Amino acid sequence: MARFGWLFGGIWLFYLIDPAQVAWEQDNVVLRVLGLAALLAFALWYLAIFTFVRSTRFRLWEDEVRRSWSAVCVLVVLAALTVPASGADALATLVYISAAAMMVLPLRYGVAVAVGLLVLTLVLDAFVPGYSTGAGLIFGIVVSALAIWGVRQMIARNIELISAQETVAQLAVAEERARTARDLHDILGHSLTVITVKAELAGRLIRADPERAEREVADLERLSREALADVRRTVSGYRAVTLAGEIVSARAALDAAGIDAQLPIALDEVPGERRELFGWVVREGVTNVIRHAAARRCVVTVARDSVEVSDDGRGAAEAVATEGNGLAGLRERVEAVGGTLAVGRSALGGFLLRVSLNGAK
Repeated sequence: MARFGWLFGGIWLFYLIDPAQVAWEQDNVVLRVLGLAALLAFALWYLAIFTFVRSTRFRLWEDEVRRSWSAVCVLVVLAALTVPASGADALATLVYISAAAMMVLPLRYGVAVAVGLLVLTLVLDAFVPGYSTGAGLIFGIVVSALAIWGVRQMIARNIELISAQETVAQLAVAEERARTARDLHDILGHSLTVITVKAELAGRLIRADPERAEREVADLERLSREALADVRRTVSGYRAVTLAGEIVSARAALDAAGIDAQLPIALDEVPGERRELFGWVVREGVTNVIRHAAARRCVVTVARDSVEVSDDGRGAAEAVATEGNGLAGLRERVEAVGGTLAVGRSALGGFLLRVSLNGAK
C-alpha cells in the first residue's frame, strides 16, 4: 500500500479538470499546449512534494527553509504559466499552493502564504474584470490550509508522544541498571566480606584446629555457591531479600568475625511490606561493621517503623564524613518509599545506621 500512497494526494487533483478543459478548448495551439503542459507539470510537481513529505513520514522540511521555498515557488511559476490558457479557472491552482506551503514550510510561513493567497483572491475578485472567483475558491484555500495544519498538529503530537515513550523507556533501562548495580554491590559486598573473614579464620585454624578449619572451608564453598546463585537471581530480577534471612546471615557473619552480636529474635511487629527493605538495611549495616568498624559488639534493633545497626567500633567519623556506594544505594531504596536514613555516632561509641519509615508508605 505504501507504493500507492501518492494516490491519496492525486485524488484531489480533479479540481484541475476545469482549467484543463478551458486550456483544451483554446483556439491558439501555442496557448493550448503551454496551458496543458503547465497544468500537467503543476500536478506532477504537487504529487512529488506530497510523495516526498509522506515518504519522510511527514517530517517536514523545517530545517531546510530555502529548499521548501524553492518547491513552493516552482508551483507558483507553473500555476502562472497556466493563466494565459485557462484564465480565471487557473486560480484553482491556489488551493494546491496553499496546501503545499502548509506541508513543507515552517508553520508561520505556511500560514502567511495561505493568507496571502486569500488576499490575492479577494483582490482579483474585486478589481480584475472576468476574475470572479466566488466563495468556492476562498473556501478551498481555507479548508486545504486547515486540513494540512490539522495533520501537522497530529504529527507533532505523535512525535512528542514517541519522544516521551523513548524517554520513559530510557529511564526504565537506567533504573533497571541502577537496581542491578545496587543489588550486586549489596549482595557481593556482604558475601565477599563474610567469605574473606571465614578465609582468614580458616587460615589461622589450619594448624591449631584442622577439623574446624575444614568446616570453615566447607562454609566458604557453600557461601561462594550461594553468592553466585544470588548474582544470577539478581541479574534476572528474581532475588528476594528477607529480614529473617538477613538476621540469620548477620549472626553467622558476626560470629565468624568474632564480634558479639545482639540481634532481634521476634520480627512479628514488622509489617510484611517493610521486611525486604529492613533486610537490606541489616545487610548493609552488618557488612560495614565487619569491614570497617573493628568492633567488638554489634547491636541490631528492629521496630515496626525503624531499624538500627550500631557498634562500638572506630568507624563513626569516617562513615559520617563519607558515604560509599552501599549507603548511597540504601538511601535510594529508603527515599523511594518515603523514609529517612541517618548515620552518626551510636550510644556504644561507634557507628549508627538508622532507617525510619514513620509516615512512609
